[in-house]
Amino acid sequence: MGFGTAICGFLALIFSFRLTRKYVSPLWAFLATLAIWWASSLPVYMYFNPSWSHAHSAFTAALFLWYWERTREERSLRQWIVLGLITGLMLNVYYPNFMLVAVILVEALWQYWKYSSEASGQKSAKILSVFSRQLLFGVIVCVCLIPTFVSRWIVYGGPFETGYLSIRDFLWGTPVFFKVLFSANHGLLSWTPVLIFSLLGLVLFSWRSPRMGIPFLSAAVAFYLFISIYPDWAGISSYGNRFFISLSALFIFGLAILLEGFASLFSHRRTAVIVSTAVLGCFALWNLGMIYQWGTHLIPARGPISFSRAASNQFQVVPHQISSQMRAYFLRRGDLMRQIEQKDIEQMKQNAQP
Repeated sequence: MGFGTAICGFLALIFSFRLTRKYVSPLWAFLATLAIWWASSLPVYMYFNPSWSHAHSAFTAALFLWYWERTREERSLRQWIVLGLITGLMLNVYYPNFMLVAVILVEALWQYWKYSSEASGQKSAKILSVFSRQLLFGVIVCVCLIPTFVSRWIVYGGPFETGYLSIRDFLWGTPVFFKVLFSANHGLLSWTPVLIFSLLGLVLFSWRSPRMGIPFLSAAVAFYLFISIYPDWAGISSYGNRFFISLSALFIFGLAILLEGFASLFSHRRTAVIVSTAVLGCFALWNLGMIYQWGTHLIPARGPISFSRAASNQFQVVPHQISSQMRAYFLRRGDLMRQIEQKDIEQMKQNAQP
């Protein structure tokens, strides 16, 4: 299982790189891929928590975005069918990935506006053709979801029951827009700050190339809005905000766009590469230290953390402990995991006390 999860996570990186290198130099796409690989929440769910669905979700989302972009100009009937199958797989793996279908919605609105403004007498036929293919896409997605509907019916008593909180309990009137990004309780940007540059890159690309950039940015915003109204938005014992691992392909894309723009400020490309590599390396080292602290409970796995304490640990505690802990991880992993689990249980008992 662990090996399969690691492979899925790596495939997510491969498809993200292949998508990104079509719009930026392969060098910047490669650096961005390495940065998100080691400076985000992804490595935790690729290697340390392989039974969670997030690495698989990153893979299916990257595959979906790569194939959508590859076929978006003139999508044949066969390609619509394949896109529907990929989308069905993506949604079977992780429900919130439905927000990524926003790229198809924006694409559809663009097409309808384009055809409706044409003077040609064929515009009705073109609109009907696009609509029929989109309808077929929707039918295929629903058919692909039948195994999930059946299993949920058996396990939870209804095809649309998920085992999670009811949609009625969502934070419809009190969304947590700020906390999702900046909270000490697993905020996306406060825990994995490299993603700030990814989001800036997506905004920049949507301004420069709206036909591609606006669908990508719309998908990211839709996903963010969904998590902002989800009652367990912090992910309970999440490292960072694990829900957003699904957007790894978009984070890689946005970061690569910003890196290439940053490189244009330098007269020599080599200087830009050295500076960018150094900065991204610092983010990766910081993130690996935070992963170590989170995994060994130097900082709480649940609830908010003290960033001043975390920063102090990064320089004073982690360097002294990490060598012995890493030996235990590779040579006595079972004992190490039991110790960590026991610490987790003790912290849960302490938090439960009045």
